[in-house]
Amino acid sequence: MDDLPLLLGVGAGVVLVSVLAVRLSTRVGLPSLLIYLAIGVALGESGLGIRFDDAGLTQALGVAALVLILADGGLSTRWTTVRPALGLGVALSTIAVAVSIGVTGLALWALLGLDLRIAFLWGAVLSSTDAAAVFSVLRNLGLKGRLVGALELESGLNDAPVFLAVVLLSSTAALSWTDPLLVVYELAAGGLLGGALGRLGALGLRRAALPATGLYPLATLSVCILAFASAQLLHASGLLATYVAALVLGNSTLPHREGSRSFAEGLGWLAQIGLFVLLGLFVSPDRLGAALVPALIAGAVLVFAARPLSVVAASAFARVPWREQAFLSWAGLRGAVPIVLALIPLTEGLPGAQALVDAVFVLVVVLVLVQGTTLPLVARALGLAGGSKVEEIEVDAAPLDTLRADLLQMTVPEGSKMHGVYVRELRLPEGSGLSLVVRDGASFTPQDASRIQEGDQLLVVTTETARAAAEERLRSVDRSGRLARWRGDTGGSPSLRRRRDADDGTAPGTMER
Repeated sequence: MDDLPLLLGVGAGVVLVSVLAVRLSTRVGLPSLLIYLAIGVALGESGLGIRFDDAGLTQALGVAALVLILADGGLSTRWTTVRPALGLGVALSTIAVAVSIGVTGLALWALLGLDLRIAFLWGAVLSSTDAAAVFSVLRNLGLKGRLVGALELESGLNDAPVFLAVVLLSSTAALSWTDPLLVVYELAAGGLLGGALGRLGALGLRRAALPATGLYPLATLSVCILAFASAQLLHASGLLATYVAALVLGNSTLPHREGSRSFAEGLGWLAQIGLFVLLGLFVSPDRLGAALVPALIAGAVLVFAARPLSVVAASAFARVPWREQAFLSWAGLRGAVPIVLALIPLTEGLPGAQALVDAVFVLVVVLVLVQGTTLPLVARALGLAGGSKVEEIEVDAAPLDTLRADLLQMTVPEGSKMHGVYVRELRLPEGSGLSLVVRDGASFTPQDASRIQEGDQLLVVTTETARAAAEERLRSVDRSGRLARWRGDTGGSPSLRRRRDADDGTAPGTMER
């Protein structure tokens, strides 16, 4: 109890320094995870002298952090972004993983003289891209086309099959022909369970009128964690269930959805900071020198052979241009996930597992320095950067339970085609209306002749039945302006479009006046 103030103070100081490091890393172009690792090393046995070598606890905390990171990634992933890249993203997280394990394993068996099973274990540990690195780096590059969606899906989905492969290869039991079938079952069951719990959670949160706004983010994140726990108890993939449940929830019409996303983002950052600091604390710098040569050999195989061949295999049916394939090959970012996976054989007592952990730590640092800092240059050299960042308006909703209505809140972003539109031209469906506009700190009740401007905050009151149509109408005007329907941008499902057409009193394709 006497040490509690000291522990809390050190923890708070580490978090504050890490948060400030994000801004520093953004300015200098250095990935922030390296700073977190450095903080952990500085606190460890070679720095302040804190000795921490509990591999089992590190692995457990690492998986828990990964669950929070995947939940943040799923909740913040836009379905409109990943839908065009769905096939490619799934192929990168399955076919590419299998090819990468095979190529890396065979190459390291030949080059390093490893036992064949251990060599494939190295390949499995190194084949997983890192969700935290991808989500934090790629969304700021302004990439063209489907690349961001494909890489986000890959990083969110590939942890599950890689985790299963590492567990199987780390086991002392003999491998069986039924093992691939078991992997397929666990992935399928995890995905289905995550989707089902995500839908049930969204339905429950829409119908529940919780007494405090802050309870909605807690409930949303709890559904994601429940998906992980339920899948694990049913011997399915908990990591895949977590990501799929979060993806469903993040793209559902939830009350206070943006608040839930912000809450999950904060916990995701906290999980990243804690995980990287913990891994830096766990590693022993004295052993890293001996791991340098194997790490560099494994990195060369991974970057120049395994990753490009796996991208080519995954892109075989997607007709991906060579420039995009080249970028996908270079953008296979590694982070904390391979280090956490390398702890699994260490806790199982597998021979040579400590050497694997040390080599993976060195390799992650090298790859982050090389790939993470050069991604913008590679994107520009391949002509893939400079695409406009398409941002949909954020529509947040708060339930008005006693009125069976919802309050929608949104801010008109810069560049929105809603700028200059008259209120009467919004043509919101029956049962909804624009009740308040906040502009430059002042609020007013809009009239039909009022014009909307960039930066305006809009409050729309809508009945429960009209909410979906109102959201779709706001998004379509944001994308296409007052002539959204004439330009064919109606949004939503066919049934929703028919309902909105009836509400507006116009037929599809009719010019709005």
